[in-house]
Amino acid sequence: MIEEIILKMIEYFDGDIKRINHAIKVYQFAKLISSRENMKEDEYKGLEIAAILHDIGIKNAERKYNSSAGNYQEIEGPEVAEELLNEFNIDKDTIERIKFLIGNHHSYNNIDKIDFQILIESDFLVNIDEDNIEIEAIKIIKDKYFKTNIGIKLIESMYINKKIK
Repeated sequence: MIEEIILKMIEYFDGDIKRINHAIKVYQFAKLISSRENMKEDEYKGLEIAAILHDIGIKNAERKYNSSAGNYQEIEGPEVAEELLNEFNIDKDTIERIKFLIGNHHSYNNIDKIDFQILIESDFLVNIDEDNIEIEAIKIIKDKYFKTNIGIKLIESMYINKKIK
């Protein structure tokens, strides 16, 4: 099913390689971090899907608000995700959790469970690179938002303690 959802996301983004690659990278980091956490199967399944679809509202946000800002993605994303997921056999509670994660993934004060924490960390790991965030800001992000041991290890080894060549 995950592969089919990835294909749906790719089809939805219609050749927008930057957004497709972003979603796949966030998904991969979410898988990696969650593999080191003690998660229930339904949390893990929902996290995987939310990671794939976390920015799915961006097209509607740009169309409606002429902006890709996170708050507009949060407004538009849950409905799009639900439409894309309707054809899959996913229980209602899992869909509601996926919609919650998508609808809050830029609202860091709403983190309530490990799946949300992992989604935030995974998105930051990708955004730091894609947005060329400076080292001082990366340190602040790490201290303020990273909580999982593996997430902290990843941000440190990828960005903070990297060797200069």
